[in-house]
Amino acid sequence: MSLPTTYDALMAHERETQALARIAGRLGWDQETVMPRGAAGQRAEESGAMESVLHARRTSPQVGEWLEQAVAPDEDGAAQLRLIRRSYDRAVKVPSELAAALARLTSRSQGIWAEARANDDVAAFLPTLAEVVKLRREEAAALAEGGDLYDALVDDFEPNGKAAEFARIFDEMRPGLVALRERALTAAPVAPLSASFDMNKQMVLGQELARTFGYDLTRGRIDRAVHPFSSGSGDDVRITTRTVEDDPFNCVYSTIHEVGHACYEQGIDKAFLLTPAGQGVSMGVHESQSRIYENQLGRSRAFCGYLYGRMRDVFGDFGVADEDAFYALVNRVHRGYIRTEADEVQYNLHIMLRFDLERALFSDDLQVEDLEVAWNDRFKSDFGYDVDRPSHGVLQDVHWSVGLFGYFPTYSLGNVYAGCLHEALRRDVPQLDDQLAKGDLSAATGWLNERVQRHGGRFEPKDVITRACGAAPSAAPLMSYLETKFGALAGG
Repeated sequence: MSLPTTYDALMAHERETQALARIAGRLGWDQETVMPRGAAGQRAEESGAMESVLHARRTSPQVGEWLEQAVAPDEDGAAQLRLIRRSYDRAVKVPSELAAALARLTSRSQGIWAEARANDDVAAFLPTLAEVVKLRREEAAALAEGGDLYDALVDDFEPNGKAAEFARIFDEMRPGLVALRERALTAAPVAPLSASFDMNKQMVLGQELARTFGYDLTRGRIDRAVHPFSSGSGDDVRITTRTVEDDPFNCVYSTIHEVGHACYEQGIDKAFLLTPAGQGVSMGVHESQSRIYENQLGRSRAFCGYLYGRMRDVFGDFGVADEDAFYALVNRVHRGYIRTEADEVQYNLHIMLRFDLERALFSDDLQVEDLEVAWNDRFKSDFGYDVDRPSHGVLQDVHWSVGLFGYFPTYSLGNVYAGCLHEALRRDVPQLDDQLAKGDLSAATGWLNERVQRHGGRFEPKDVITRACGAAPSAAPLMSYLETKFGALAGG
């Protein structure tokens, strides 16, 4: 029997660390779904304690010694060492006291944000947000070591991603998106739904759609939350959705979106379970899965025909004449405030707004106390009308309350990646529409699992997309898809 190697010892340590991180993640899931409100203070202390334990394990000098001595047994092992090295090099730059303080604060901040959002009370949240920004700036300064603070935060979500590169891509996309929006908004308007939809039936339909898109409910579950999200990896991947009585699409497409995230995590090679490679490689790639599930597949003309029939089965006649009218309704371009409810044309404009405000916050060009005014001014400039209340503006997203600065641009990057993947998928699966029309997602989701999901963190983010599509990622496929689809819907 061979003796354990240094690599074996390092991986054993890492598996325990990953297991503890999954437990910490379930504390967050519990807080968002079933935790009693009065437990918020104690949960903040619990989250801080878990982060202290995790930070100590990630920054242990023993890990550094193992990394110097370990020899990878194969290419997968080399990927594991690369990921552990990256995590270690970042973690040792952040003082343990700061890591724990951030965990405690963001756990507490989330509840303060939720209450402020419910009451449309920006003043009740801004002092806490200022604390979050202050600590995140300290963390970014430690990580950047003299470099760009915002890039240091972006790197948490999109390794080696740079704000300047995102800005270039967004600047290329913006004129086409604005022009397409204007064409769509001047076309004949599509009336919204005007019926009531039982919210328990919405959840039943959501469960069905989750299974249709490949979500394994023996290793997951679906709950309600204020802000839909996916949590976990491997054999415990949970999602949340939301229900609104007069808008079943909120539940339908939030569920499909989060299932895209969840299927990525469930679909990773089992050999990577509880290792650094056993999770999505970046949030940009993660968003490519949620967005292609939700939009290119879930909002396609073919699948909308199937969904229309299922909704009639569940809810009865809900006032939409036929499949074509339903497709136009699902994809209607309309005025609105909420990012998560935005159509495909305008969604990226919502992201660009947040991206620019975040960069301004971390370059010291914008102060937290001025954030609401800056948001409202930018929204009026970009969309042409005033924000009517804070919950439709600066308070609408959970991300800033939990310190996820640098996350927002990965949504649009994910859309770009999804455009590339969709183009390659249609090339490789020419009968895709026939299958979607029958509610058969197996070929599409199987292709995505084979090309993207099963690899987990094995490759660098851009390499995942390049290998899947046979070409380096670019915004051109996304813009072509949007122009073709929404140009036709606008009658042009």
